[in-house]
Amino acid sequence: MPLWMSILPPLVAILMALLLREVVSSLFFGILTGAVIMAYYAGCGPFEALGSGLLRVVDTYIVGSLYDQDHVKIIVFTLLIGGMVKVITVNGGMRGIVNRLSRRAKGPRSGQLVTFAMDLCVFFDDYANTLVVGNTMRPLADKLKVSREKLSYIIDSTSAPVVAVAFITTWIGAELSYIQDGINNLGLEMSSYSVFFHSLAYSFYPFLTLVFVLMLILSGRDFGPMLKAERRARAQGVVCEDATQDQEQGHAIDALIPLLVLIIGTVAGLIVTGYDTAVWADDNMGFFNKLSATIGKANSYTALLWSSLCSLLVAIIVTLLRRKVKFGKIMEASVEGFKTMFNAVVILTMAWAIALVTKDMHTAEFVSQLLVQWSLSPALVPVITFVLAALIGFSTGTSWGTMAILYPLILPASWLLCQEQGLDEASSLPVFYNVVASVLAGAVMGDHCSPISDTTIMSSLSSQCDHLQHVSTQMPYALTVGGVALLLGVLPTALGLPSWVAFPIAIAVLWCIVRFIGKKV
Repeated sequence: MPLWMSILPPLVAILMALLLREVVSSLFFGILTGAVIMAYYAGCGPFEALGSGLLRVVDTYIVGSLYDQDHVKIIVFTLLIGGMVKVITVNGGMRGIVNRLSRRAKGPRSGQLVTFAMDLCVFFDDYANTLVVGNTMRPLADKLKVSREKLSYIIDSTSAPVVAVAFITTWIGAELSYIQDGINNLGLEMSSYSVFFHSLAYSFYPFLTLVFVLMLILSGRDFGPMLKAERRARAQGVVCEDATQDQEQGHAIDALIPLLVLIIGTVAGLIVTGYDTAVWADDNMGFFNKLSATIGKANSYTALLWSSLCSLLVAIIVTLLRRKVKFGKIMEASVEGFKTMFNAVVILTMAWAIALVTKDMHTAEFVSQLLVQWSLSPALVPVITFVLAALIGFSTGTSWGTMAILYPLILPASWLLCQEQGLDEASSLPVFYNVVASVLAGAVMGDHCSPISDTTIMSSLSSQCDHLQHVSTQMPYALTVGGVALLLGVLPTALGLPSWVAFPIAIAVLWCIVRFIGKKV
């Protein structure tokens, strides 16, 4: 099979999504395209390949995506979150939170600020972030006439950037392991944690995205499709799809307790699943280094599963203690909550299935090999890395997959290229740190633009925003920040400009874009 054909499945899925404005069928056609191509080049005739490919969509890729225990844990976690949210909606706790927050959030701007602040608080995991904040803030956003598109944008564009640069997250273990493998292959005497820490100075896209979100909120300005969505929300209001007529008038504490159990339980679960006696007995490591190493080794999916189960049980118990809702109705609400997340489960499963197709067809390897074949100046490597990571993240819909593919390839290639160009270690390290940051930053940007990204899907579903509307309104903002990050951050610093100079310049340009291109809602 010609390797260039490996880009066809994600390309078909993305084009179909944009054309049909419906994501499930688009993902199906993308999976089918890959399955048919592989069957044809395995020796089947055209019609046989079509029939075989159609069957493989189900028996190989959809079922195969469910063989992964972590995927099943995410599905159960998602269902349990849906059940818990429905219970605290029925017992009135969600309305109580909305009423409490409404005292501080008097308008759309303050409501968006509260959402942004909650996103920053749930910094340890992007899945937990999107589901908790989206489901919690949606009723308040509706009340304050904040569009679902803007709500899902704030959630999506805050969750991954925060998790990407925080020291204690569910991502840090994967990042450090990939970096350490690259360091070991090169024989460098430095720790992966040290490399990650130094790379933060070049993490332009995550930090600039957070700044840009805050600028939009504080200025009350938007542009592009988001401006249209926000003006529609202010003028017409946003219809809430929740069954609010079934809510009791309850207390905020009835919802806060289960939500706190979810958050604290997730952190506790991360510590339990990642605890290593040798790490905590090492006197040479500081507390935060130990905590980071522990969470880095943790099984985040298991932690989320435990915490979501506990939060649902606590929500049921709290509701029973109030004696306002009968046990039968509570259980009905739980099941209804599971049903509300079914669409999310279907889309996630299809997204995982197309990721399996791209893996089998070596899509990422094809894209990444293009970099190796080019003869480049070391200064251009971070730029190419950022663009390549964005393309792979966009095509595959996963930041984790992009990191897993690019780090082992790009880190040795960038270092060896610097050595071949005659650069000493002191001159090579800034390029190396920039490349480390660019892989992650580009992956997050591609993820933000991709219709098949799992976190993008979860953000739109938790906000109950039309998925393709979320993608179409978020993409111009992601491309804007990505362009500024690339041209005023990644490239100048690769050429030698200090990052402490590049950041203020990039922020000033973003402010000008918001001020002069953005318009008051």
